[in-house]
Amino acid sequence: MRLRNRSAYGFLAPYLLVFAAFWIWPVVNSLLISFQNTRSTPWKVDPLFNWGRLVHDPAFYNALKNTLLILVIQVPVMIALATVMAVLLNSPMLKARGLFRFAFFAPVVVGEVAYSALFRLMFNVEFGVINKLLGLVGLPAIAWFSETPWAMTLLIIAVTWRWAGYNAILILAGLQAIPEDVYEAATLDRVSKLRQFLHITLPLLRPIIVFCIVLSVIGTMQLFAEPFLITNRGGPGGGTETLGLFLYRQGFTSLNFGYASAIAYTMAGLAALISLLNMRLGREPQ
Repeated sequence: MRLRNRSAYGFLAPYLLVFAAFWIWPVVNSLLISFQNTRSTPWKVDPLFNWGRLVHDPAFYNALKNTLLILVIQVPVMIALATVMAVLLNSPMLKARGLFRFAFFAPVVVGEVAYSALFRLMFNVEFGVINKLLGLVGLPAIAWFSETPWAMTLLIIAVTWRWAGYNAILILAGLQAIPEDVYEAATLDRVSKLRQFLHITLPLLRPIIVFCIVLSVIGTMQLFAEPFLITNRGGPGGGTETLGLFLYRQGFTSLNFGYASAIAYTMAGLAALISLLNMRLGREPQ
């Protein structure tokens, strides 16, 4: 048995070495850097330089506010929309279900640069198709990129479009795992379809919905590509700057790696805290 264990660890050793070199060490080193003043030459240990600035930095709180705003609005809307889409995709009355499932999942496959460019063109103030449609129904054109509320709305629409289908496929897998006998028994007891959905489907889907929420929370805390590409690096005036974009600006534009590391660990801590809260709230009552 010992020889087998040694052989197994011997085969795993190359992966474990790569994992330690490119994942464990960067994570540990980032924590160490967060306690150093990387503005000085050479770097010196100064725990309050980065963490003290983080507590009093209005730019950090602006990015945190924007991230939490997207989290509070976009994630519930996306999960609700994904649940409805999953129920419709699971309907036996739907023809060509395979085609529709691929169509809803396709946005995840599209590259971030491509779909960001598409949204910038669609929501262009002068010649975008969205403003053209608004004009056809007698509504004024919207300055999507120069007014903060509309820029945030555009960001939420884009993220929802990209990830709603992905979550719908996950929830669809949970729907297909529910035994049909449960619905047949409810139908025999003359339970309406709405009550079946509220009292059977949703409770049985609770674990997969919580899983989708946790994934969405982690993704929102790391949101970078959309505000960088669609709203032109968090514009207007930082109105859509997220924590991920703020981290990038500090680390790779200002080259302040210590402060960027402190921001990264704050993001990870917030994501873990919110995810644990969602998992606790999603537990089935004892």
